[in-house]
Amino acid sequence: MKYRVIRFFVPAVLLLSLISCGYNSMQTQEEAVFQAWSNLESQIQRRSDLVPNLVATVKGAAAMEQETLTQVTEARAKATQVTLTPSDLSNQVKMNEYVSSQQALSSSLSRLLVSVEKYPELKSLANFTDLQTQLEGTENRIAVARKDYNDAVAAFNGMIRKFPYSLTNSLLLHLERKEYFQATEEAKAVPKVEF
Repeated sequence: MKYRVIRFFVPAVLLLSLISCGYNSMQTQEEAVFQAWSNLESQIQRRSDLVPNLVATVKGAAAMEQETLTQVTEARAKATQVTLTPSDLSNQVKMNEYVSSQQALSSSLSRLLVSVEKYPELKSLANFTDLQTQLEGTENRIAVARKDYNDAVAAFNGMIRKFPYSLTNSLLLHLERKEYFQATEEAKAVPKVEF
């Protein structure tokens, strides 16, 4: 009789300990990080796709400062060259490089939109107004996607550090902490607007 009880309780205790060890939960959290990153990349790609249309519209409608247009084009080219894979999300150096290239594009786009203020005939064009609205909406979507990504990273990083999940991770999964999407030093400075 005792032997039957032991045969029943030992597997039950092992099963309960496996359920509470977080093995599946940690993998679900890591997938949430990857999904959030994918959503962020999707919004960044949308912005990258809009930039050539915006630049072409501005070029066609106004004799703008060539330097600003060149900066936007170069920043977009650099931003599309720097890519991250899901495995790079734990690499601080690669993450900083990616964030820096995206920040340079955002900064040059801001200068472009400020420069447009000098050209009232350009602002009245329906195509430009539509592109500007789409670009502003995309920048907002990118901000939301960055927040969602950082929230997913916080949840994941917190989970792999908490007991008993940390034990499960160190013994079975070996998942690495993910890096946050952080602003660059240049982004912290107040932008100068000159007319």
